[in-house]
Amino acid sequence: MCAKLIDDNAPATTQELYSSLLEGNKQFVKNTLDADPEYFQKLAAGQTPPVLWIGCADSRVPANQITNMPPGEIFVHRNIANMVVHSDMNMLSVLDYAVNVLKVKHVIVTGHYGCGGVMAAITNQQYGLIDNWLRHIKDVYRLHASKLETITDINERCDKLVEYNVIENVYNLCKTSIVQNAWANGQQIGVHGWVYSLKTGIITDMKVSAYDNANMQNVFKFK
Repeated sequence: MCAKLIDDNAPATTQELYSSLLEGNKQFVKNTLDADPEYFQKLAAGQTPPVLWIGCADSRVPANQITNMPPGEIFVHRNIANMVVHSDMNMLSVLDYAVNVLKVKHVIVTGHYGCGGVMAAITNQQYGLIDNWLRHIKDVYRLHASKLETITDINERCDKLVEYNVIENVYNLCKTSIVQNAWANGQQIGVHGWVYSLKTGIITDMKVSAYDNANMQNVFKFK
C-alpha cells in the first residue's frame, strides 16, 4: 500500500500554504492564456535561451523577474552564494549543456548584497555540512583579506566580500575547459559578474567581463 503524500493531520496553515501554490498555478495559467492563447504551445516547442545565470539560491533573487525577461530567455543554475567550484559536477554539467548544446551568448555570475552564505562565511561559527561549501568563500576572503580587514563595519565588509566573491567566480568560470574550448572554437560567449541589491532592486555590473582568455594567467590557459 502506498504511503499518503498529504498528512491529514498537518496544521491548517501548512495545508493552506500548500493548496495556495496549486491555486496560484491555476490563476497563472488562466491569466497567461487570457493574454496569449498559444503561450504554452510556443513555450513547449523548445528553449533557446541566450543567457546562463549562475546565481544564489536566495528566494529573493529571481533571475527572470529582476531582469524583466520572460520564461525561456534565461537558463538558471543556483547554489549557496553563487559559487563556481571547479569540482562541482552539477554546475559543470549545467555549464556544459548551456554552452555546448544551448549555445548561450552570455554567462552571468550574479551575487547579492546581504547574502546569508557570505555572512556565514565571514564568521568563525560552525553551521554543519555547509561549512565545507563556505570554505570556498573563505578562500576568497583570504585572497582579499588585506583590503577587507580595513573595513570595520561588518555589514559593509560582507557586501565587499559579496563583490569579490562574484569577481573571483567570474575568473573561475573563465578558467574552465568548457568556456575556454568554446572560445578556441570561435564561439562568442561573454562571461560577466553582477551584484543585485535587495534594498534598491538595482543590478551593478562588476566590470569584469571577459570574451576570451587573453588576460588569463598562463598557467590556467588551455592551448
